[in-house]
Order: sequence, then structure tokens, then C-alpha cells
Amino acid sequence: MDEPFIKSQKLQRLLLKWSFLLSEGEVKKKGLYLICLCVLIAVLFITNIGFKEIFSLPDGFMATYEEIASSNQNKKFGSFVSAKMERTDQSASSDKAGEGEVVFKLFGIIPIRKVRVICSSENEVYIGGVPIGISINSSGAIVINEKVVETSEGTKETEKSEKFKEGDLITAINGKQISSLNQLSEQIENGESENFEVTFKRKNKLHTAQIKGVIDKNTGKYKLGLWVRDDVSGIGTLTYVDKNTNSFAALGHAVTDNENNVEVGSGKVYGCKLIGIDKGEKNDPGQLKCMFLQTDEEKGDIVKNTKYGVFGQLSNTEGLVDKNLSMRLGGRLSVNPGKAHIISSVSGIREEYEIEIIKASYQSKADDKSLVFRVKDKRLLALTGGIVQGMSGSPIVQNGKLVGAVTHVFMSDPTKGYGVYSDWMVENEC
Repeated sequence: MDEPFIKSQKLQRLLLKWSFLLSEGEVKKKGLYLICLCVLIAVLFITNIGFKEIFSLPDGFMATYEEIASSNQNKKFGSFVSAKMERTDQSASSDKAGEGEVVFKLFGIIPIRKVRVICSSENEVYIGGVPIGISINSSGAIVINEKVVETSEGTKETEKSEKFKEGDLITAINGKQISSLNQLSEQIENGESENFEVTFKRKNKLHTAQIKGVIDKNTGKYKLGLWVRDDVSGIGTLTYVDKNTNSFAALGHAVTDNENNVEVGSGKVYGCKLIGIDKGEKNDPGQLKCMFLQTDEEKGDIVKNTKYGVFGQLSNTEGLVDKNLSMRLGGRLSVNPGKAHIISSVSGIREEYEIEIIKASYQSKADDKSLVFRVKDKRLLALTGGIVQGMSGSPIVQNGKLVGAVTHVFMSDPTKGYGVYSDWMVENEC
């Protein structure tokens, strides 16, 4: 039973006992007795209304009629409060997402709050749970290291007014914006002089540096003496794929350059092969060891990279989805503390592993740490030690619905992790 509910019951019994003692003679004045009785009634009233839950729900959250009915049945918002949802776009069919509103009423009569909602689609999605290779373009050129240039006079380092660090993002040369290696090379090689002003971003702050280029003996073109790349590659887990459109969601958090949180945007998705697992331990989260080549067949395009996951369109679902495995999406109202499962392919095949949801927050603002869970399944603990890097995006399912995705692991305890609600992901997919 929920701990706050148990405390509420104990408080109610204590106050009832106190009021009876007061009425037996210890308090003789009727006025004081009435005050005590009013306090008792107020406490009983307040402890049975989920004000915090009601007012923490954001305007525009996703819900279904089923979730509202279940919340009323389970008294999720208190014993004296009921919720009712109605669609405001009457022309929309039930199998499509639309707009509506939920009204919370005290005793079913007195309105407490009215909230705009997105009436969730009745459509199902294919469940992910398999690792994917991700390659996302940066909005510039990411510095990997400085290097010497082969000139006609021997190897030389370029003169720089500021030393570059790994992870710096070059965004402009001589005031002209660049977004790829090709644009960077073009601006340098076609430079009118050996002097270049380089604009770059470090930890979200813009800087400029003056570099004196040197002529490469092999090409006869200017070089800056920097080793750079224009994409970020890594491994994540596919969360779901829309059955009708093949649009997908994965990862549950943004893809960034680990060193300096370099912003990255669109990119490609590839199939990948799991070749090993480094088990997680305290202060060492472990990782899935996977292999993919960008020369392999692309599975699709990434069109959005957000705090709540990467989203895009698959052109080839082979090896990524099991068309016999689909579920409806469940919003935050479908999530309850207790038994749930994550779906993962860490064993080599897609399997469910038991977890326990410890805490679920309604979240008035979007966040990629919506819920906290603990891995309970001994098979997963034996394989990975808990949650490891590469498992981000693993679907979280409860009561037959996909309710979220794994996002982070606790550094101090790899058996515990965070998840993001699926409705935050759907909202950012649009």
C-alpha cells in the first residue's frame, strides 16, 4: 500500500481518537470543540484530495478515456474527486489523436481544475528493444585534435591565437557559416590570404581565434592544422515504430558529443550487431559493445534530435521490428509504482525483463527523468549488472501498454535507472 496513504490513515485515526477524548469532558467549551471538529474534517478532506497530483498535470498532456476511467476507479486524485474527459474536436475519429479537456470535480459537482489534453490515438505501435547504430550530423565541424601540416619546408604547426580543445565546434570561417567538412575545406582552400578568423563554440559559448594557415605541399592549398569531423556516431535502442507510417522514436534523450554537449541534428540509422557487454558496476555504468558500419545499408533517416529522443523515418524495418509484437501507447496516467517490464535484446533476442517502478512523477514540465525504476530480473542482472550504456531507449511496458523508455542509469547503483514517459516522446515527435 502507498506510504502516504498509510500515513494519512494513521493521522485520521489519531484525530478521531483525540476528538472523542475532547468530547468526553476534557474540552468543555463548545466553541473549542467545534474548532477541533472543523480541523478534523479539514484534515480528513485535504488528505483525501490529490491537489498536488491535479495541479502538477501540465496543460496539453496526453490521455485516453480508459486512463481517465482507471484513474477514477483507483482514486488516483483522491476519494472525493472525479475526472471527466471530453473531446473538443468532435469531427475527429477515435483512432486519431485529437484535442479535448479534462475537468476535475469535487464530489462530482464542484469544478476544481480544467486541463486541455491531447486525446491519444487508439493506434498501436511496433515495440523496439533492439540496438541501432546512429550517425548524426553536427551543425559545424567538431575538433578532434590539432595536427601538423606537411609543407615544402617540412612539418609545421599553424600559429593560433587560442589553443583548440577536443569537442570545440567550428561554426564559421572569416564570418561565413559552415555546417560540414566540405564547407570548412572550401572556405579554407579558397582563402584570400593566410589569415583566418575561426568562430567556434565551447560549452555553449562562442569564441573566436586567429589562425595563420600554411600551404600543404601535396595539395598546394591552405590548411589550419586541425583534425575535425562533422558527425557524432553511437549506439542506442529503438523504442517504437508507428505501424502505419514507419516513423520511429529511439534513445529517450538527445544525442550529443560527450565531451562538450555539441549540438547535432539530422542523420542516419543503421542496423548493428551486438558483440559483447561490459557489465555495470558502482561508478562504472558499463556498455553494450556493438558494431555497425556507415557503409552498411541505411535503415532510415533521423529528422529530429531532442532532449526526449531521436525521431525519424525508417525505410527498412527488417531486423528492427517484430510485426507480431505491438502495443498501444500509454500516457503518464497509465504509469503506477510497482511491477513493469523493459524490453531489450541484450541476450541476442528480444525479451521482457522485470523491473519495479519506484517513483512516477506527473511532471508539470517536460523532463527526460519522468520515473525511477529498479531492475528485478535476475537474468538481466546476470547479463548486464543492470542498466548499461546503449540500453537508452529500451521500451518500458506496464499493463499491456508502452508507457516509457529507459534514459539514464544511476552511477551509484547500476540496478536503478530513469525513464521518460512515452507521451513526452510522442509530443516531441510531432
